[in-house]
Amino acid sequence: MDEAATLRCAAVQFEHRPDDKPYNLARVREQARAAAEDGVQMVAFPEMCLLGYWHLRRHTAGRLRELAEPLAGPSVTAVRELAGELGLAIGAGFLEAGEDGRLYNSYAVCMPDGTVHRHRKLHLFEHEAISSGDDYTVFDTPWGVRVGVLICWDNNLVENVRATALLGASVLVAPHQTGGTASRSPHGMKPIPTRLWDARHDDPAAVEAEFRGPNGRGWLMRWLPARAHDNGLFVLFSNGVGRDDDEVRTGNAMILDPYGRILAETWAAEDARVTADLDLGLLPLSTGRRWLSGRRPELYGVLTRRTGAERDPRTARFSTAPVPPPDPGRDGPGAPVRAGR
Repeated sequence: MDEAATLRCAAVQFEHRPDDKPYNLARVREQARAAAEDGVQMVAFPEMCLLGYWHLRRHTAGRLRELAEPLAGPSVTAVRELAGELGLAIGAGFLEAGEDGRLYNSYAVCMPDGTVHRHRKLHLFEHEAISSGDDYTVFDTPWGVRVGVLICWDNNLVENVRATALLGASVLVAPHQTGGTASRSPHGMKPIPTRLWDARHDDPAAVEAEFRGPNGRGWLMRWLPARAHDNGLFVLFSNGVGRDDDEVRTGNAMILDPYGRILAETWAAEDARVTADLDLGLLPLSTGRRWLSGRRPELYGVLTRRTGAERDPRTARFSTAPVPPPDPGRDGPGAPVRAGR
């Protein structure tokens, strides 16, 4: 494959309707067609956008199984056919009925040639009936660029982005449903009053101030640019916007370059799309790639040892108990390790 000089990409934010697959798919079609008309080669839609997200925690396991589809089911098939029709790559999130009988929060990147690449969220906390995936997802594209996918909380754990970069990804597709969540951290993001969203047409400045503030863009700026910069990656951040059950998602769709610079972004309180031409010539000497070349893997065994403080994703996400610092003198239960001189 010949590496292109640039790759034109888009990241989309839109307000899904819970359990309304026809409506959500129609929004994907509309935005994908507009992106194709604008010359886009790859477009990223949000996490679980084909079904809806936060309301799923209220469903029974039986209802989730009714809503879930296999990778070859009608929803992903429709996106795959759309990608072939428009000649671009389309990424969209769905609730997967896995071939192993489990449910997954999954993301399908459908390529123009009919190929489908699937990622299963690695750190699943939304419902006890949905399982976490166990594999990283990095793949080649027709444009000579390797692409990786990490879903929402996957991106918050720094090891996942580093692993994706080490597997050769130059572009990270990062679909989310975030902003305006009830963080347990005292200085983390907090919910946005739904009344501000409901009154957005009468008072757009109020809700946009929230989207740009510490519960939206301000929170993202604490960590998202670092994921791009430290690993030498372009990042396509797509997100829900508006009502998501009892919370308000903040959108903030954006595209970042491998220096952590924002190439395109929006804080609009509405469905929106941002587009940028990724200058692939920035990659070889980007700071993150040079840092990767300076790694000393023999020092990093501590990253793969259990400390005894690990929790399952649901407990880690929702527990109000204080988290003690890791014990550097133990390798999991009962196994001592050398912590230093």
